Amino acid sequence: MSGAVRALVVWFPDWPLVAAQLAGELPDRVPAAVMEKGRVAVCSAEARSAGVVRGLRLREAQSRCPDLVVVPADAARDAREFEPTLLRFDETLPGVQVLRPGLCVLRARGAARYYGSEEAAGGAALEAASRLGLEVRAGIADSVFAAEQAARTAHDLSPLLVLAPGASPAFLAPLPVRVLGDPKLASLLVRLGIRTLGDFAALPPSDVRSRFGPEGLEAHARARGEDARAVAPRVPPPPLERVADFEPGLDRVDRIAFAIRPTAEEFVEGLRLQGLACTELRVQITDDAGQRSERCWGHPQHFGANDVVDRVRWQLQSGPTDPRARSPRAPWRSTGDGLAAPVVQLRLSPERTDRLGRRGQALFGGVDERLDHGLRRLQSMLGHGSVLHPVANGGRLLAERCLLLPWGEAPPSGTAAHAAQPWPGTVPEPLPATVFPEPLPVELVDDAGSTVRVGPRGDLMAPPAWFRPDPGQGRRKVRSWAGPWPLRQRWWDADQSRHAERFQILDGDGEAWLLLGEDGAWRAEARYD
Repeated sequence: MSGAVRALVVWFPDWPLVAAQLAGELPDRVPAAVMEKGRVAVCSAEARSAGVVRGLRLREAQSRCPDLVVVPADAARDAREFEPTLLRFDETLPGVQVLRPGLCVLRARGAARYYGSEEAAGGAALEAASRLGLEVRAGIADSVFAAEQAARTAHDLSPLLVLAPGASPAFLAPLPVRVLGDPKLASLLVRLGIRTLGDFAALPPSDVRSRFGPEGLEAHARARGEDARAVAPRVPPPPLERVADFEPGLDRVDRIAFAIRPTAEEFVEGLRLQGLACTELRVQITDDAGQRSERCWGHPQHFGANDVVDRVRWQLQSGPTDPRARSPRAPWRSTGDGLAAPVVQLRLSPERTDRLGRRGQALFGGVDERLDHGLRRLQSMLGHGSVLHPVANGGRLLAERCLLLPWGEAPPSGTAAHAAQPWPGTVPEPLPATVFPEPLPVELVDDAGSTVRVGPRGDLMAPPAWFRPDPGQGRRKVRSWAGPWPLRQRWWDADQSRHAERFQILDGDGEAWLLLGEDGAWRAEARYD
């Protein structure tokens, strides 16, 4: 162990939850949980006191804590909110390597020389994190794995645990094998009667290799305190985001749009000097009450300074019910030029970039530059939602199969896969030419004048004879018809379930219709023109 490199690991407990709180997606001091693949990945202390633990399914967690507030896991959010902490560490202890958001490591030797001792270096790391108002633990040991376990073992009264050189194997010996981070290997070891790292470390390396392979041999080395991972300090990336602070705060949209233009030009120029073009922009706005709003904006090509200013103005003018807004609470927004609360800070961050040379106009296909310029000009004059483009979407109703998005906005993730699903019960091609955004009430009756009804088994009570497309028009004779075809959807969900019947008819005027019968009434879903 004489050649071992001492490692200092800094750990921020429950970082995904902390990142969601920093992003304004979760309030503080409430029972909260981050969900991943339908299970609790991280939960707050308030949720743990109510009986919520990691690995629970959502319904079971909510049964134990009805007031539980949940957010989905988001790796990008975790990394984004961890960046300010890394910048603070680079100022105090340079040479940080990120193992994952919320967990970082650095060589303890250089920090100990600078601060005088390993304990002082660990204290400096804790102080740098505490200035950000974050809970933190630190551990120092002969390997990265042992230092991480030391940090996780530390507690509130003693947030720093320093293991003496050569003491890592004895410290790791009583820990359970699940801390190795390999559930399959841990399950197998437990079934073999090996429950602690000490038991695992006592096995001969040759036997471990022959039984568990190279991955098992690496885990065996970690259990012995001989983690082969080296600390590779990160090279801080050039700052690409730009921040504009307003003192005093500005409470008018036009003033903010004018004041942000130099920052927008600097933002675009900084990307250009790096040979990059921003294709997705994140705008973060903070008011003097501490409320924050975030939103991602897309662009069919790449953002220029004018495009950035337009997005800022649109976000300021958008209402609090905007579905793409990060935080539903935005009291500073209004529909006019005045804002309810002054804006004190505006941050521009490139969410997605591409090489500048790759963002030119394609030789074949793509969006014509003149068309894009004209549509963006209309948006700047009429508003972000004034110019829409269609995107194929999934659904059983025809209106659900077309998603209208503002020009430049990328469709939500998974839209293409959602549209490619089978969707049993959909209307086969050829599809009607005219699809009504909302089905229109119509009248479909039999010879006796009664509304056509469909029995519980999908059988027709009486054939349709007369059709009225509008209350102000006369009845039309039904010349031919086809159906009914059942439409059954989400019977287990009381809010989204649908029990309807579809009908195709040809009326006396030669017009063909697609009708939808539900709850004893008929509506026109589309018309075949």
